[in-house]
Amino acid sequence: MLQGKRITLIVTGGIAAFKSCEAARLLMKSGAEVTAVLTEHAAEFVTPLTFEALTGRPALTTEWRKHPGGPMPHIDLARTSDLILVMPATANIIAKAAHGIADNLASTLLAARRSPVIFVPAMNEAMWKAPAAARNVEALRLDGAVFLGPVPGLQACGDKGPGRMMEPREVAEFIEGFFAPKVLAGRRVLITAGPTYEAIDPVRGITNRSSGRQGFALARAARDAGAEVTLVAGPVSLSAPVNVRRIDVVSAREMDAAVQEELDGGPCDLFIGVAAVADWRPGAVAERKLKKTVMGVPALADLIWVENPDVLTRVGTRPNPPVTIGFAAETAEGAMLTAFAREKCVRKHASFIVANDARRALNADTNEIRIVGPDSERVFGPATKLECARFILECAAELLAKRPRQA
Repeated sequence: MLQGKRITLIVTGGIAAFKSCEAARLLMKSGAEVTAVLTEHAAEFVTPLTFEALTGRPALTTEWRKHPGGPMPHIDLARTSDLILVMPATANIIAKAAHGIADNLASTLLAARRSPVIFVPAMNEAMWKAPAAARNVEALRLDGAVFLGPVPGLQACGDKGPGRMMEPREVAEFIEGFFAPKVLAGRRVLITAGPTYEAIDPVRGITNRSSGRQGFALARAARDAGAEVTLVAGPVSLSAPVNVRRIDVVSAREMDAAVQEELDGGPCDLFIGVAAVADWRPGAVAERKLKKTVMGVPALADLIWVENPDVLTRVGTRPNPPVTIGFAAETAEGAMLTAFAREKCVRKHASFIVANDARRALNADTNEIRIVGPDSERVFGPATKLECARFILECAAELLAKRPRQA
């Protein structure tokens, strides 16, 4: 996505400036051409030479010195940049950008910008909450600027609250998808991911194996494609992609309730059920840990099992359902895998089923998938789970293009 993209990285004065070095490295690694612009105060925290070593290009600090790109670097960069990234974005640079103040190279470049701009704020939590800062941020957002963060946490000054700069990995990941084709622009997407866990007693339970990686990759890819994304996640140790709304659940009933509430609450264009939902649960949860045996009789042998709600079928059979996509993790391949997926597609009223061989996909970074509809089949991979996610969404976008938007 970033191969050959020209990104201007504006670094302003703040303790978080050192993290911008890592952002520059990650963007370069993804194929971007990065030019760093440092304010006078930024150079007190990290030197221009650091960025020159990381990017292979001169780091610019002033317009009053001859530069390789020409005598007016603010105009040259404004003309050639595909994206301007301000990281860290202090209260000072945000205020200057909001009011068109141009008193140094960084602020003059922002005043002359012709490309999209992303601000990654970092400041004291009181400064971020100040009414003036809120007005400035809102003005820039109305002008089309994107803000990433800040996030809550402990700050260098010792205060706690929203003000910490978002981590470079998250910023680079967001930018990588920033240039993706917006095939889902204006669409609302609901995704389930991960396993569910059904308690037997306070310490025991049953679950399905699922890392959640494919579902989280789909959430990221849908966001990159321009959708408004809600992710209903079972118990996994993954961080949600930036700008994806996350709802955490544990059991199948909790997941079903969250999905139904989301669908009842407003229009939804696309539902993707990736979660490995447990089919059964104990009829009752013991208040205390069950002993292995009671009077020599295995206690767990007497459990009564109750069927869980079928989330995918309940979505597919709703009045005016969204485009509904399910997953089939099987221990089969070839024609047998396709047959299982096709039967599931019809039985669960899905638009199509994404089938794979669970023996190869579970806890792996790659996947090989089959997109199986009632009378169609497409094979993709082996590929990374993010690449698989993008292919799945391309197939979904084709179906959405044939349907009116949900009202």
